Amino acid sequence: MTSPAATGSPVDGVLATVTIVLSLVLAGWALVATLRHRPPDRVQFVGLAVLEVGLLALTVVALVALGGGERPGEPGAFFGYVATLVCLPPLAAVLARMEPTRWGSAIVCAICLVTPVVVVRLQQTWEFVGTGGTGG
Repeated sequence: MTSPAATGSPVDGVLATVTIVLSLVLAGWALVATLRHRPPDRVQFVGLAVLEVGLLALTVVALVALGGGERPGEPGAFFGYVATLVCLPPLAAVLARMEPTRWGSAIVCAICLVTPVVVVRLQQTWEFVGTGGTGG
């Protein structure tokens, strides 16, 4: 396992992997609920809260790295992805509560499928600096 320092990105590593896996597991749970015509349940809402805590921790790690002098290769995109990431789970929770049918579970599923993509894009915006000028 490589450390964030070794990869050049503070948003790589165990924390990012945990948030991606948690998001995908929650998406699977919500998909099953959708297919069973079930509204969002307590597990989905607790999962969204835990996911939010993980994403906030990832954000803190990135901000600490910024405070330490590290910089992403694409700062505008990086901050856009950070802002989007911390908004996705609360948005899912609000919309799912507003739609107490199977479609509420579908909303949770969709947002939990988008979250890993945004995490990976966040990593890519930071890694851009590490590859600049080295040809790799």
